[in-house]
Amino acid sequence: MQAGNKLKKVAILQSNYVPWKGYFDMIAAVDEFIIYDDVQFTKNDWRNRNKIKANGQVQWLTIPVRHSISDRIRDVKVSLDNWNIKHWKTLQANYGRALAFRDASDFLEELYRAPRSAYLSEINVEFIRAINSFLGIDTRVTWSSDYEYGGERSERVLALCKAAGANSYLSGPAAKSYLDLSLFEQEEITVEWMDYSGYPEYPQMSGSFDHAVSILDLIFNTGSSAGSFMKFVK
Repeated sequence: MQAGNKLKKVAILQSNYVPWKGYFDMIAAVDEFIIYDDVQFTKNDWRNRNKIKANGQVQWLTIPVRHSISDRIRDVKVSLDNWNIKHWKTLQANYGRALAFRDASDFLEELYRAPRSAYLSEINVEFIRAINSFLGIDTRVTWSSDYEYGGERSERVLALCKAAGANSYLSGPAAKSYLDLSLFEQEEITVEWMDYSGYPEYPQMSGSFDHAVSILDLIFNTGSSAGSFMKFVK
């Protein structure tokens, strides 16, 4: 990083449906969070589903979508009109007695009752922005398609970092297997790795504790105290 340059840290991830707390910690840890929406959609992934606790067991909440093998995430549409009502009823049934359900439902029910788009990624980001607001996260959230960039894999991520004016890139640990760090060094962009270890447990309603469930589980159970069970949320 050149002397005198202000540090700007970014993270780049695909949009996920009501993702887990680590996703939001990554958002809170950077200056700009870029939704990687112009890459290929992957089936049976976190893009359109996530996990909640139901009667002590893990249950999937899945948004039904229609897509082809070549579709980008931004092009994928929902295939069932009433998915949102079904999901909200499931959440009510399983979290209605949670300590903070009433406080959380003030903003979540509105989202579920009237989603503003038929596109999966736009729905995901609508939830992400609302949850950011609830948690007090003020990080700027943008779309990769807002920028002009190209390349393949590491080169593509690097080009997106440069287009966003970043000099620091926070990556998920899974990218250690493929990210070419030398390319970032040449451009004087530092790479940091997100550490998801060491999260404290919080009160879950039943069953064995599970860290890897949707952020909704944390919010319904702890409400405005959710940030105290995270790393970068104040």
